[in-house]
Amino acid sequence: MDGTLNRKRYHKTLHTRDWARAQKLAQDLEAAGKPPEATKTIEEATDAFIRDCESRQLREPSIYKYRLLFKQLKAFADDRGVKYIDECDIDTLRQFRESWTNKNYSAKKKLEALRTFFRFVHDTGWLPTNPAKPIKAPKVVEGTTLPFTKDEVERVIAACDQYPRPGHANKSWGARLKALTLLLRYSGLRIADAVTLPKQSISDGVLTLRTAKTGTDVRVPLPTRCIAALDDLPVSSGFYFWSGLSTKKSCVGDYQRAFKKLYKLAGVTGGKAHRLRDTFSVELLLKGVPLADVSALLGHTSTKITEKHYAPWVKARQDALESTVRATFEPHNSATSDS
Repeated sequence: MDGTLNRKRYHKTLHTRDWARAQKLAQDLEAAGKPPEATKTIEEATDAFIRDCESRQLREPSIYKYRLLFKQLKAFADDRGVKYIDECDIDTLRQFRESWTNKNYSAKKKLEALRTFFRFVHDTGWLPTNPAKPIKAPKVVEGTTLPFTKDEVERVIAACDQYPRPGHANKSWGARLKALTLLLRYSGLRIADAVTLPKQSISDGVLTLRTAKTGTDVRVPLPTRCIAALDDLPVSSGFYFWSGLSTKKSCVGDYQRAFKKLYKLAGVTGGKAHRLRDTFSVELLLKGVPLADVSALLGHTSTKITEKHYAPWVKARQDALESTVRATFEPHNSATSDS
């Protein structure tokens, strides 16, 4: 139905293929002079959800992901002439999901965010059901945790002396990347926590920090070469790598782009800052450190998270599996073999 209702444009699907029923609905709306009171626009619903997130004091990175989702939802809805939230049925949302370029784990997380939003809409009373709930999640293929080798780490550290290139005016970038590489390797921090690390967090060679993502305390001793690299950095804002003036997201982005160039310079394929965290974890596990202790050092809220990513590297688990297989070996009987 497309027309004018109470001096305002009314453009909406009537969710019926029955022409007589459609005419009856149109007549009822004209008689009432306005749409049903419970009808909310998509923009009104998404704005209300963002306000609710802010009042619950969710982390800004989490709210930012919802903003991106809603921006894409609005573009999709505008393209199809969908304005009201009650026009978002299961079929419409499936078409919306088909428009995503996200794959694997990112598609799964995006669908979870969509379900959360429409659960909010349903709980508020703007929809009788949650149309996103029946949509099946995509199949997720978990990537293999791949730490750097010792040779790769040393090549990355050596490449910092050549970054961004010999004779470049800004020579501080190489020193900062070297210190950051060592910090990530020997602390197991996420890059967001590392680049916004306050100088006061390191005392007597020990790092103490409350991680931003999980809010858990981390206390890790650092080797001398890491402390020396950090002490050599010029610090004027109270942070090793952050000016304190830009947003944290912007700072993280700058260093992620710099790392991408650094790995190329070092000749390391598949390089990502998070692999230094994996290297820290795997080194501990291969030396027999219990999974629970590694989980605490990584700042995980549960050992299940640690086990999910690093179970194949647990030395005790490997030893137990080897013993189980060896127990099935039949003793070699030379006499039987000769006969």
